[in-house]
Amino acid sequence: MQKDSIIVLSGGMDSVTLLHEYKDRIALAVTFDYGSLHNAREIYCAAANCRMLDIPHLIIPLAFIGQYFKSSLLESPEAIPEGNYDDDNMKSTVVPFRNGIMLSVAAGLAESRGLRHIMLANHSGDHAIYPDCRRGFVDAMSEAVSQGTYDNITILAPYTDITKNDIARHGRELGIDYSLTYSCYKGGEKHCGKCGTCRERREALAAAGIDDPTIYQD
Repeated sequence: MQKDSIIVLSGGMDSVTLLHEYKDRIALAVTFDYGSLHNAREIYCAAANCRMLDIPHLIIPLAFIGQYFKSSLLESPEAIPEGNYDDDNMKSTVVPFRNGIMLSVAAGLAESRGLRHIMLANHSGDHAIYPDCRRGFVDAMSEAVSQGTYDNITILAPYTDITKNDIARHGRELGIDYSLTYSCYKGGEKHCGKCGTCRERREALAAAGIDDPTIYQD
């Protein structure tokens, strides 16, 4: 299969699963360091998986997001709400237009390197909280990128309509080591086990029948 795609790789469960599932067509992975509490630990995991698969990996700083944007994800561990992933209070973790910014940079990278697609690992569980993970946004952004590039680059987001449980099941089939992923929004050495992403991680691994390798504080 031709390597025709770039992937936006956070280092979390979803994008790492996408990386492994589509490794044969991914020519480049890009991770953005934008100042979130969990960036450093995610970047470590993203780099480790790229080394494992021999996929070139770029880390691009977007420091202005952490400096100028408003989100609890950019503040302190104490600012991160606890509760289920779909709770209304999780809206404080939205980083405004984060995916739009990242996809725009990825589009420039793709065109610079002669790649035809950008891969994104958004899923259906993101929709209630994050506007830039919904199908309407992804489709509109893909059209904008296509219209704005000579090669009519498009966004491929194959997980848009499936759940994180489904993604974990893909990972089980692929034999992914989820200890080399990071999820906790508080960014500690151990996952807090209480924030929305920790709860979602636990539930997805359990639903997929995977022994949870995550070290939690509780």
